[in-house]
Amino acid sequence: MQLYMLDTNMASYIIKGEPIAVREHLRKVPMSRVCISSITQAELLRGAARKPDARRLPIAVKEFLLRVEILPWDSDAAEIYAHLRTACESEGLSLGTMDMLIAAHSVAAGAVLVTNDRAFYRVKHHLSLEDWTIFPYDH
Repeated sequence: MQLYMLDTNMASYIIKGEPIAVREHLRKVPMSRVCISSITQAELLRGAARKPDARRLPIAVKEFLLRVEILPWDSDAAEIYAHLRTACESEGLSLGTMDMLIAAHSVAAGAVLVTNDRAFYRVKHHLSLEDWTIFPYDH
């Protein structure tokens, strides 16, 4: 059964409950097959910390983090990161550091990276990608 790693933007959509297409896709996938990287966890927590006036956001983020499997960054992900970043740079492709870490983590976990961030699609031949903002999306 396929594992799906949510990128930070997709996790944010789920926390906000929009767009509806993302919720519809999430309903079709058992939560046991959905995960995030610990890198995404850090980005979500940072996003909540940056908005101290948004009282509901930290609560929503914590609730989400309680319900999704968080994969720890490990030496396999570090190894994939080194190779993926090198391959992308040699091809003139680039991603931001956090995005590259998440991409490498999804490859190391054997997961489809679920994102609508177009930056990932520039390096798509290295990644398995799905965009759940598009409805319907066949799995």
